[in-house]
Amino acid sequence: MFSSLVRKTVPALILGVALAGCGGSGVTYVPVSGVVTLDGKPYKNAIVSFQPMAVKGNLNPGRGSSALTDEAGKFSLATDEGARGAVAGKHLIRIRTKVNDPTNVFDPSVGSPDGGGPVGGKKKEVEPIPQEWFADSSTKEFEVPAKGTDKANFDIVTKKK
Repeated sequence: MFSSLVRKTVPALILGVALAGCGGSGVTYVPVSGVVTLDGKPYKNAIVSFQPMAVKGNLNPGRGSSALTDEAGKFSLATDEGARGAVAGKHLIRIRTKVNDPTNVFDPSVGSPDGGGPVGGKKKEVEPIPQEWFADSSTKEFEVPAKGTDKANFDIVTKKK
């Protein structure tokens, strides 16, 4: 009887701990919204991604959150599972333009200072957002306060003054 109970309970406990570590139960999301501008103008169709950063004592801070900006450049974060907001703490930020045509992709080298042009004879759209905002090497960060914020604003500048 006892061994049967252990065989049924231990896997459930392991699953519960694993889910909690992946942003399941036990993770609190706070509301996060803001505005993305490109050279001072609201930027629509930008994918805004917040990825929580591991810190000492919290190596798995939870799932990331993302959103798509509207006509006014406004966004409100949610997780893939539908939880509204983001976990509190430091996040790595990535912002890039949503591609509307799935057969066309942005070529970050097109229009960039280091040159580039159409690849393989196909016309590529120009990604107006500088690579520093979406590349794997991005170091853009944002601190989500414990109670959330409606001021997660990002002014992306492409023009040198």
